[in-house]
Amino acid sequence: MTAAGTSGQLRAAAQLTEGLPSLLLAARHLADTVQLGDHGRRRAGQGDAFWQFRMAQPGDPAHRVDWRRSARSDQAFIRDREWQAAQTVMIWVDPAASMGFSSERNLPSKGARAQLISLAAALLFLRAGERVGFVGEARPPMLGEGRLPSRLDGLTMAPAMPDHFPRRARALILTDGLSDPETYLGALEQAAQARVKGAFLQVLDPAEEHFPYTGRTLFMDMMDSPRYETQEAADLRDAYQARLKARKTLLSGACAQAGWVYHGHITHDAPAAVLMWLYRALEGGA
Repeated sequence: MTAAGTSGQLRAAAQLTEGLPSLLLAARHLADTVQLGDHGRRRAGQGDAFWQFRMAQPGDPAHRVDWRRSARSDQAFIRDREWQAAQTVMIWVDPAASMGFSSERNLPSKGARAQLISLAAALLFLRAGERVGFVGEARPPMLGEGRLPSRLDGLTMAPAMPDHFPRRARALILTDGLSDPETYLGALEQAAQARVKGAFLQVLDPAEEHFPYTGRTLFMDMMDSPRYETQEAADLRDAYQARLKARKTLLSGACAQAGWVYHGHITHDAPAAVLMWLYRALEGGA
């Protein structure tokens, strides 16, 4: 039996770029399955005072056009929230090679699932009037769902570590949490210093969660190079699961200390429930 990786980072980035349109379509479908509750800023007494107008851009849906305001001009206008009202949500999807792992052909890789959830979350926040950006982009956070198709390449620009968040923004980190823990602890510490609240989603493959391997097993790294061979993989299960539990405890504790929330997701589970959790978690931090 071989626990092998499927690609390196460069190959994964190229595959992601090629698959961005279909990924966005799947993300729209996922976002549409999640019912949006009343957003934190949509409370009594906060009606039209929180709206302003901007000229329509290519890709803006027709139902967003304010025809009464547009009738007074030769331009179509979209009604948006004011800059002061819209908050910023920054998203980082771990680009590590380990995110390309999938133990079964019928399962998405951790990276593919994280990208799907991140785009669906971006759609939900954009629809709620938030500004959304991808960590690593040189461009400012976007406002309006119509901007997302032209910004999909932001998913391929993620740095190895999310080392900067706009002050007082909110953030979403999606990772398997299996790299050097300082990668995550340093990011959470900097986020706390910038008064950034957020949600940390640890995405794992079922094989990583349950370690089903038995018998002679050759474990490979994500570049398909041998890393460890054992005659009886089952003998490693208890030690492996103890280390995984310790890593989860470390990450969840660091999140709590930084004022963040932590959650785990396994790729054989449906993504809708965790998407709702993420949206509510960040909405509650508004």
